[in-house]
Amino acid sequence: MLARNTARKGTHYTLFESGALKDWINNSVDIPGLGKVPGKLFLKDAMGLSSTEISINAMPPGQGMPFHHTHRQNEEVYIFIHGKGQVQVDGETLDVREGSVVRIAPKGERVWRNNGSEMLVYIVMQMREGSLQQWGTGDADIPQKPVVWPA
Repeated sequence: MLARNTARKGTHYTLFESGALKDWINNSVDIPGLGKVPGKLFLKDAMGLSSTEISINAMPPGQGMPFHHTHRQNEEVYIFIHGKGQVQVDGETLDVREGSVVRIAPKGERVWRNNGSEMLVYIVMQMREGSLQQWGTGDADIPQKPVVWPA
């Protein structure tokens, strides 16, 4: 098992161990103009991502994103995996909870908060809008070989 926040890289993969969800709050990133932001970890560099940015996030009750923002070319997908909160997009408030998935277009003005009593844990994926050309098995080559797992 890898230590928390470490990556193991092979020829065609990267395995990143982010630790338990309850520990995500211990991550932090420095954002110009904001300083240290707790509960956020970007994975692009750690995993060698070349087509998307992914962040893992934990937000304590009563906290929220401190500013509205849009993007120039990237859409975002927010996947909520624990807790509950609210996301505002262009002034419309959406209630979110474990299992909610929200896509926001680049020009959508966004902000979010944890208005629940538990940690709000979520994953954000950011990718260039309109860039996906193939998906699912449409982008797969499937060799004719049996699946064998070690005993």
